Amino acid sequence: MKKLFRAGVAALLVTAVLGGAPALAQDKGGDKPAAEAKSDLPAFPADKSVKQTATIGGKVVAYTATVGVLPVRDEKGKKVAEVVYTSYIVDGPRDPNRPITVAFNGGPGAASVYLNFALGPKRVQFGAEGDSPSSFSKLEDNPASWLDFTDLVFIDPVGTGFSRSLVGEDETKKRFYGVKQDIDYLSRIVFDYLVKTERLASPKYLVGESYGGFRGPRLAYELQTDLGVAVKGVVLVSPLLSSAGRASQEVSPLPAMWTLPSIAAAKLERDGKLTPETIKAVEDYTRGEYMVDLMKGSDPAALDRLTTKVSAMTGLDPTYVRRAGGRLETQSFLREVFRDKGRLGSRYDSNVTALDPFPNAPEQEVNDPILDAIIAPTTSAIVDFTTRVVGWKPEARYEALSGNVNRLWDRGRGADTESVTDLRKVVSVDPKLKVLIVHGYNDLSCPFFASRLIVDAIPATANGRVTLANYPGGHMFYSRPDSGAAFRRDVMAVYAGK
Repeated sequence: MKKLFRAGVAALLVTAVLGGAPALAQDKGGDKPAAEAKSDLPAFPADKSVKQTATIGGKVVAYTATVGVLPVRDEKGKKVAEVVYTSYIVDGPRDPNRPITVAFNGGPGAASVYLNFALGPKRVQFGAEGDSPSSFSKLEDNPASWLDFTDLVFIDPVGTGFSRSLVGEDETKKRFYGVKQDIDYLSRIVFDYLVKTERLASPKYLVGESYGGFRGPRLAYELQTDLGVAVKGVVLVSPLLSSAGRASQEVSPLPAMWTLPSIAAAKLERDGKLTPETIKAVEDYTRGEYMVDLMKGSDPAALDRLTTKVSAMTGLDPTYVRRAGGRLETQSFLREVFRDKGRLGSRYDSNVTALDPFPNAPEQEVNDPILDAIIAPTTSAIVDFTTRVVGWKPEARYEALSGNVNRLWDRGRGADTESVTDLRKVVSVDPKLKVLIVHGYNDLSCPFFASRLIVDAIPATANGRVTLANYPGGHMFYSRPDSGAAFRRDVMAVYAGK
């Protein structure tokens, strides 16, 4: 199956990076100003703020929205990049016990716009069946916002949003575009923001979506053990914490095991039968009989059992399932399941579909239905908010999903293909830290069952502090009002220490 450009940009875990550039030194002050990089790029405007209100949790919340810039400096103090953030801080006297939450999206190459509209005080509709990219509407209050119980900061990594490198492409790749480099400079950005805004003493939380979820445990551990900033909690939204299920698909049972429950969940939802009990039955079959029969290879009896059971669970033609040996490849499935309707499902929510403009082509000829549809509404909404509402007007393009960052990202192998190790270490170091991992059932880019197996394998003494919650929907399940509301309730329990 031909690789689709967009499908790799926003959510799939990038296989690892070996090595990396030295940690970057930020501006440390002093008598002499640090030397600036020579650049023909127009200077960014000064930080800008605006007062706003939103109705959240049935109450009017007054807050200040700010768009600002943090410098990244090299070992000699030269500015090599500028990172743009958007913050929402509730007005009134500073409460020392009020949390601050720092959020990242994924990709690599995704700006923080998606979490901004999921958790922030304003929202725009995107990512659901029937959404139209041309139906741009003004931002509206977000009832699922977290702002009533935590201040919020959304970070755009270098090359995403308006954030930019000030050095050449080769040095940019070396300094920013890899697993270790990413954590090195972003952890310092978090530290610098907390110092700049005098929030080091506040309770601190991290939230990351997709590759941002992969960042989460590593970022928390780096902050905790290197920069001396301990976080109270980490929320990982639709993460892929290990690449183990992406390798050896012809031999290993993991790739097929990770995806089957999401495919079955989508069928249950279409039939109106999606419940925790029906999902539990799917999970039990997947880690039991299904895994055993997969490992029996070409055994005829095992193949018969797989064909019968998997066809019934997924609604797929038995001939197709048998031909696949019971191992359902994602892109092939997304065409097959809606072939009779001439539509394509999205890997980010297989029940969100689009017309297949080339139904007779041997391979899918268009990008993912969700990714192609969300660029326009989210980009227009965040740029309008930043430039018109806040009044921060840079002479620059906004990159919601940067194909260039994704193209340049250093893919390697080894320890950097997973974040499970740092997840285990960060909860081991701090016995009070809590981690909430959340997924949408229908997500095939970062399947919920991968996290189920990871959480279930965590040592019992930490297991109660690392929890998993799943909701109807896909990668961006929060685009559904009921799932967004349930997510908010679960997060509030974590912040309340319950």
